[in-house]
Amino acid sequence: MFGERLSALIASKRPAQSPEVDPSTLSNYFNFKVDTPSDLRFDVNFDKKVVTGSVTYNLEVVNETSQVVLDSSFLDITFVKVDGTSVTSFKVLPRSEPLGSAIEIELPSKVSPGAKLTLEVGSSTTDKCTALQFIDKEATDGKKAPYLFSQCQAIHARSLFACFDTPAFKSPYTMQVTSPYPSLMSGRPTGTEGNLYKFNQPIPIPAYLVAIASGDITSAPIGPRSHVYCEPQNINACQHEFEHDMESFLQTAEKLIFPYEWDQYDALVLPASFPYGGMENPNVTFATPTLISGDRANVDVLAHELAHSWSGNLVTNCSWEHFWLNEGWTVYLERRIQGAIHGEPTRHFSAIVGWSDLEHSIKAMGDGATRYSTLVQNLKDGSDPDDAFSTVPYEKGFNLLFHIEQVVGGKEVFDAFIPHYFNTFKYKSLDTYQFLDTLYAFFAKQKEQLDTIDWESWLYKPGMPPITPKFDTSLADQCYGLADKWYNAVKSNASFNETFSANDIVDFNSNQSVVFLDTLVSLNKREDFKWSENQDALKAMSEIYKSYSESQNAEVLFRWFVVQVTGQNTVYYDQLGEWLGTVGRMKFVRPGYVLLNKVDHERAITYFRKFESSYHPICKAMVKKDLGL
Repeated sequence: MFGERLSALIASKRPAQSPEVDPSTLSNYFNFKVDTPSDLRFDVNFDKKVVTGSVTYNLEVVNETSQVVLDSSFLDITFVKVDGTSVTSFKVLPRSEPLGSAIEIELPSKVSPGAKLTLEVGSSTTDKCTALQFIDKEATDGKKAPYLFSQCQAIHARSLFACFDTPAFKSPYTMQVTSPYPSLMSGRPTGTEGNLYKFNQPIPIPAYLVAIASGDITSAPIGPRSHVYCEPQNINACQHEFEHDMESFLQTAEKLIFPYEWDQYDALVLPASFPYGGMENPNVTFATPTLISGDRANVDVLAHELAHSWSGNLVTNCSWEHFWLNEGWTVYLERRIQGAIHGEPTRHFSAIVGWSDLEHSIKAMGDGATRYSTLVQNLKDGSDPDDAFSTVPYEKGFNLLFHIEQVVGGKEVFDAFIPHYFNTFKYKSLDTYQFLDTLYAFFAKQKEQLDTIDWESWLYKPGMPPITPKFDTSLADQCYGLADKWYNAVKSNASFNETFSANDIVDFNSNQSVVFLDTLVSLNKREDFKWSENQDALKAMSEIYKSYSESQNAEVLFRWFVVQVTGQNTVYYDQLGEWLGTVGRMKFVRPGYVLLNKVDHERAITYFRKFESSYHPICKAMVKKDLGL
């Protein structure tokens, strides 16, 4: 099927078992599959800041075994039942960092393939739970009720409930939560009885997609099959931000792939400490409030999370080593949605922004790029998947798919592969080798073209992609031109106030501002230029383009800080530090502290200590690593 060089590469990399066994779980998930939906029951105690509950698995044995091994992390196990009978001979093993503690449950006797059993495990979270963040009511926007939300990706579900915490193991669920406040879970709402909120998730999902949120939450429609949820005082702004685009996103995605299978697509805008741009929890995307800029400029993040309804949620990477299959595909679909709605130049413009983000991300890794900038990761040494989280699986993954699209004959040819791929692996999990099998089988007539792809460099070598793509730069040329104008003005000692004005950027949309500012930063790569040696230009720029300092768009404002702080304009050091206390999104928080740390280590530490209690546990842990704390 493959060319000689690729066949040799696959033979050297491909595991004996496919899909590849997940090294980031302690469970023996490969011995079981679900027979009927699993049942999750949670009870939220805001006073004690714990979630108690139970999970019931209805399992069918796949391989002969005498025990069930589940994942847990900082979790108190309160009881175990097998087929309704209490089991006291279970063990919670000592922690194996960073993977947590295995729960070994001995079965009454050895069970053979085809046998069925019911396993129920009760548990309670602890104050070390990494999946949950409890927020006191004084720290919420409305200050009327405390708030709780979960973030289980990548391996944090095991700190919320006992589970096979691997994307290779999927189950449908019935879910319920008892809470004094309105609550959501990653399923379809089926009813409310007092403080009891019920949900159903008929589509099999991995543990990392289990989600819970509870607090002073209300909702408003943003389309015929979509709602936005948030705190009441923010509902009008959130509805305005999303209602214009949501249904068109859905319909465009359905034309590209196949009909949406999850019934409702809703979004919950969380408090500021949420560490990601969005989390694709089925039926209810969790979203950062940094999307609410008033100009709908960042709404495409929802196109990304919606695309996850197919790539990631229906078709899932079998382990975090193959995370690019989730994210690379999702970025590709997101940009195809953008292109279909706004025109092909918009798709390419977004890809240009992503390419720049990828360059910055790999550069920021420093020595770590050797390990973490490969597309297929190696986590077999027990590494934390969170350490491997970066722009790489998103943008390097997108660029591989874009390159494949071009190699096989363009999107008109590639389009037929999209529904084929998602139908082939729907409800399943796969690895990179299965992706390649399917790609080559589908494009058998284009085998020679596919064999021209340098698969080894794309998949296993660190750094930027081996090929620089040819994007349509029509929407970016104005940005490049203005950046070059600044470079030339600095080099020729021109008068900045006579050469530039606020009108330079008045017609830029936010994405053009992002590209312009990124291009200004990239001028530092030139041998004859450093912004830190031309601070008079930076100070003049800050007066001429005052609107950037006042921007409500986090994407734009953060890059403005990067330009000024990279150039060591000390006026912006404290502005950046204070701003980092208003956002919790790791996309900004982590590089923000890294940037501040480079120019003023003590100041970076001071600001982190000032705000660390407001950050999500995942974000806090990653920033500590970044700062060497």
